[in-house]
Amino acid sequence: MSRHLFAAVAAVAAVAAGAALALSSPALANEDAALKSAIASPGRTAENVARDAHRHPYETLTFWGLKPGLTVVEISPGGGYWTEILAPYAKATDGRYVAGVADLDNPSLSEGARKGRAAFEARFADPARYGTIAYANFGASSKPLGAPGSADMVITARNIHNWMWQEGMLDKAMADFHAVLKPGGVLAVEEHRADPRPQVAEARDGYVSTAAVVAAAEKAGFKLQDQSEINANPKDTKDHPFGVWTLPPTRQSAERGKDPAPDFDRARYDAIGESDRMTLRFVKAG
Repeated sequence: MSRHLFAAVAAVAAVAAGAALALSSPALANEDAALKSAIASPGRTAENVARDAHRHPYETLTFWGLKPGLTVVEISPGGGYWTEILAPYAKATDGRYVAGVADLDNPSLSEGARKGRAAFEARFADPARYGTIAYANFGASSKPLGAPGSADMVITARNIHNWMWQEGMLDKAMADFHAVLKPGGVLAVEEHRADPRPQVAEARDGYVSTAAVVAAAEKAGFKLQDQSEINANPKDTKDHPFGVWTLPPTRQSAERGKDPAPDFDRARYDAIGESDRMTLRFVKAG
């Protein structure tokens, strides 16, 4: 009986050890080592690394379904927060990163927008670090983002509120995303969240209702697959004097075009951190 008991205990111990190994091993736990490496890269700017506590890059990208070898289109990448991660990741995993940036074919494009795109391209021009980044024009009158059904994922982070100020732009953007994605492809959305209070007209304070985003995506043919509270911030009261831009990282303290107000209570808003955001995953039916 003692031999049988010893064997049983040994078997249980072996199972437990195997489970512990699975949890500690990236391969067995299905962790993405290449993505973690890209996030930990010393090539990222200190400013963007400091934002990781608010933006949760690993959790957000894995929630959206990022995997090695995908073609990912990022819309209006701005300061390059996601570019610093996605471009090296695509290079390391034989994927492709496409930046949807200012539409150079638009004769009405401002000189500032042209210079901004040129600066962005110059910043990410090192193929040894970022691979070969592809560029697609994106704007109110731009052509398709790529060949139909050529992308696995489209990411739009903190952009949708801007499109609600331009008549027809949100519908045009969603149609562009739907066209470039493969059947089963993912539309990944991060956006400042107005809920539970109502969205103000045209989301002029930067906060959008989840219902408005879902309605626009569904109108274009997408289906909401999942949503996450990864980027929720219950401290965000959403009643700031300069809208969402009062909060970090913009930290606005005066009307646009005016110098920062020296007596503005900055600490109050810095303590909130970055905004409360929805994180949504839509799919294109296939």
